[in-house]
Amino acid sequence: MAVKINIRRIFFIALWCTVGAGVLVLLVAAIGYRNNKVCKGYRIDIAGGAGTLFIDKKQILDLLTSAGAGKVQNKPTATFDLRRMEAVLEKNVWIKDAQLFFDNNGILRVNVTEREPVARVFTQEGNSFYIDSSGVQLPLSDKLTTRLPVFTGYPAPRIRIRGEDSLLTVQIRQLSAFIRSDSFWMAQIAQLDITPEKNFELVPTIGNHLIGFGDGSDYQAKFHRLFVFYKQVMSQTGFDKYSRVDVAYAGQVIGTRKGSEGSRQDSIQGMRNIRAMIHAAQQLQSDTIHQRDMRPLERPVLTEQTLTNYDLIPAGGDSARGAAQPRPRAIMPNNKPHK
Repeated sequence: MAVKINIRRIFFIALWCTVGAGVLVLLVAAIGYRNNKVCKGYRIDIAGGAGTLFIDKKQILDLLTSAGAGKVQNKPTATFDLRRMEAVLEKNVWIKDAQLFFDNNGILRVNVTEREPVARVFTQEGNSFYIDSSGVQLPLSDKLTTRLPVFTGYPAPRIRIRGEDSLLTVQIRQLSAFIRSDSFWMAQIAQLDITPEKNFELVPTIGNHLIGFGDGSDYQAKFHRLFVFYKQVMSQTGFDKYSRVDVAYAGQVIGTRKGSEGSRQDSIQGMRNIRAMIHAAQQLQSDTIHQRDMRPLERPVLTEQTLTNYDLIPAGGDSARGAAQPRPRAIMPNNKPHK
């Protein structure tokens, strides 16, 4: 009985030694194959940028060369330090992520994700740069430009994503994303000015009025109220009647009237343009500005006589904020001020 147990033990030991030797042989062979394998070429793929590339394949190849890759083709794959090459690529401000590997055909695959600018920012000192969706500051490009929402009056020389002004940076990104997602607002908003109080004033493409927006909170509801005011008031009365439209207060649209010194022809053309933009936006997106628990201004049909039922300040009256005298308003739900 003891002899049988010893034979069985010897058999299993011999079997495992054979398996271990085989694995070792395969491992040595694989290492030798890898060391003798050469790079047969490279392939660079760039993702992101929405079709506008701020860094091209030649620049990426130059970065790889500077990382010690030298001439890529026919170079032994074992000599490539892929991690170091990835780190060098990611030091470039336009590269968000880089992944390098060799495929089964010996091709060096370089997959790069480019940072996509979402807004152009001008500082109070006049400097200008892009920011991406993460708030990373990007330089302007001599080769390419892209159409983005423009923000002016940023209070710091560089973008801040932590500490002071970090909330302002977040609001810039949110407002920019909303505007870029809507063809109507992308066409109508020429720029967004940042006030010393860190609120926003919007400058429209059509019309000579200024839009008081308050801070960046509750921005979807504010754009909704502004759209309704455009559709039901300004598209019918023209753009010479108001010097300022304020949507900073929850549930309200406050318009400040001005004199009738503007051109009648310009007003008519502006009405036509805004109606065309509204129609185009509604065709592309059936309910782009739908907001839960919101309702439009109270009178769907407007005339010169019914305008006083809206949130209007007579010519020469108080400003849109902090007026001392009572004025007629079209109150919408949630009558709560947003600063």
